[in-house]
Amino acid sequence: MFKEWRRRRAVQRIKPGDGRALQRFRWWQLPFRALFVLRLTHEKDRQTVYAVDVRHGQNQSSGRVRAHLYLDGRHHAECRLPAAFPVQGGIVEVAMSDFGLRRCHYVTADGTEFPLEPDPDSAEGRRARLDRAHPALSRGIGFLSALVLVTALALLVPQLFGLLTQVEAVARHVGTFTSPVRLPTWLNIAIGLGTPAASTERALRLRCSRLLDGAAG
Repeated sequence: MFKEWRRRRAVQRIKPGDGRALQRFRWWQLPFRALFVLRLTHEKDRQTVYAVDVRHGQNQSSGRVRAHLYLDGRHHAECRLPAAFPVQGGIVEVAMSDFGLRRCHYVTADGTEFPLEPDPDSAEGRRARLDRAHPALSRGIGFLSALVLVTALALLVPQLFGLLTQVEAVARHVGTFTSPVRLPTWLNIAIGLGTPAASTERALRLRCSRLLDGAAG
């Protein structure tokens, strides 16, 4: 019920498009633009092409990041994230994490979900191409990303909680906690740098876990 309510709220935020043409993806937009495509076939094999364009280089916490929906190459609608665009036969849902898109899916009327296809020139498209060309390497990278996040959760969280309970106001309410984990500074820095990289890699595959990637953020 909450999911349906949230979807209806997102639909209410939609603004009509201005009809401008969709710009092709440029290599220098790799760090801050995501572009996904949905191709739907009508009766008599007529095809409609939707595109979702998100420029996520802006400050995400400001609420200014928007998803733009293009219909057959023309700007059709836009919405502040998280977004939900009604399309033929269902709805396109778009949402962000701290490290990129965590959701860009087509949800049909019966609840079946399909991820949209990333533009081949985008960072997500290049990651998908690596997965197709070298599946074993791709699985290894994905496993390493998850391992980095699990390690960070196991090693950094106890240390942070221990530091938090050293604050007098906190200690009065919950007591003090001594972390059983004590890592050298250089290793804490290395893990701190590795966790955003791991979560970014997962975002390129539209993978997001509230526990793992949320902790990294």
